[in-house]
Amino acid sequence: MDFQIPNFYPAIAEIFLAGMTVLVLLLTALMKRGAASMAYYLAQFAVLATGFIAFFTSGEVGFTFGNMYIDDSVGDLLKVFSSFGTALVLLYNRRYMADRNLETPEYYMLVMFVLLGICVLISAGSLITVYLGLELLSLGSYALVAIDRDSPRATEAAMKYFVLGALASGLLLYGISMVYGATGTLSIIDVARALFEGQANRTVLLFGLVFVVAGVCFKLGVVPFHMWIPDVYQGAPTSITLLVASAPKVAAFAMAFRLLAIGMWDLADQWQTMLLFVGIFSIILGNLAAIAQSNIKRMLAYSGISHMGFLLLGFACGVVDGERHFVYNAYGSAMFYSLTYLISTLAGFGILLLLSRAGFEAENIDDLKGLNRRSSWWAAMMAIVMFSMAGIPFFVGFFSKFFILQSVISAGHWWTAVVAVVFSLIGAYYYLRVVKVMFFDEPTETESIGGGWGVRTVLSLNVLGLAALGLFPGWLMQLCVVLLRNSI
Repeated sequence: MDFQIPNFYPAIAEIFLAGMTVLVLLLTALMKRGAASMAYYLAQFAVLATGFIAFFTSGEVGFTFGNMYIDDSVGDLLKVFSSFGTALVLLYNRRYMADRNLETPEYYMLVMFVLLGICVLISAGSLITVYLGLELLSLGSYALVAIDRDSPRATEAAMKYFVLGALASGLLLYGISMVYGATGTLSIIDVARALFEGQANRTVLLFGLVFVVAGVCFKLGVVPFHMWIPDVYQGAPTSITLLVASAPKVAAFAMAFRLLAIGMWDLADQWQTMLLFVGIFSIILGNLAAIAQSNIKRMLAYSGISHMGFLLLGFACGVVDGERHFVYNAYGSAMFYSLTYLISTLAGFGILLLLSRAGFEAENIDDLKGLNRRSSWWAAMMAIVMFSMAGIPFFVGFFSKFFILQSVISAGHWWTAVVAVVFSLIGAYYYLRVVKVMFFDEPTETESIGGGWGVRTVLSLNVLGLAALGLFPGWLMQLCVVLLRNSI
């Protein structure tokens, strides 16, 4: 049997990140002082470099490791956003973690492992690679949620996350086994080929499809697999909530894209129906439940369920009556939604971290009372984030929803579009309530807002970039559509 050395170039970004993670482990183990600072700078360098490598190595579609790994333009763009998003997470989190004596080398290594899992999941070309990337991402996330070992709330959140995550992983793995039994292959491309050529047992495959969709829905945190989202968001330290709420959502989009839009293309009529109902119920439940929340982290958790419901509507409208004329705009709008949601989440939780300090958590809506009197600038920044998430014209959140609804209407699902718009209007209430509290209520906090000038500058640019993207959304949407055309 001839052994051929695989082409490592398509996976060079992940190989570099894995090597840097091992380097951080070795160096910090030998250091007696300053290990956390050294780990921070090395992790920040590794994360940023991973994004640059993914950007500059982008080109033709490449396969390696026996077609288990795919390097394409869609994956490269998602890796760039995930890497730079993780770099912002590290920057925003550092003061918060140091104030609570949680800044350790292990924290930075776990964040790097989470990003590695995200990158592997984004480029997965096999059902096994999907599972490996998902578990690498999930196991790191479980540990990070419980990083504050003295907090009963964080420990409870981590246990809930772990138990439900293990259940979802089991469902996904069972679905993968049924897909393998029906097609005789684990390669996503070969699964699609077996379906197209009629060589798959469609009855078994449909059962497997249900479990695969369940796994995707859990990672996105949508109904009926949403139970972990509010508890984890509230129970975890705000710094970890920021990580869990941001880049992994991009990986979940990639997971849905690889498994459903590519691997099970010929079963679109079946999984689109499932995603349509899951998406619309997520929008309904997320917006209604968020209204009753007084904890802003829990409010953003339920609003995140609603946002992910919108994202699923994009996947649910690609194929209409067997025709695939709308597929690029539909999937492109879902990709656009995931990227803009990432930027919005980074900005929103970044401001909450900035307002927090040692001994005080800015996690209740009342904690933002009178923020305009303490700092008009940060009140304006938070208002921009809230307006964007609410979908108010002409912020980028409006265009995210607009592109999705345009695809939904093009597919003929008028009733879905009407329900989505109505509950988006209802959901605007809890976002505008935050704005009202900041500008019209009397302040309860008088402490000055912390954070170094570097963090303040980057966070301000994050929010202003979000606002600028609302003024010029077309270029990113067009980029998403063009890259999808080259990948499907």
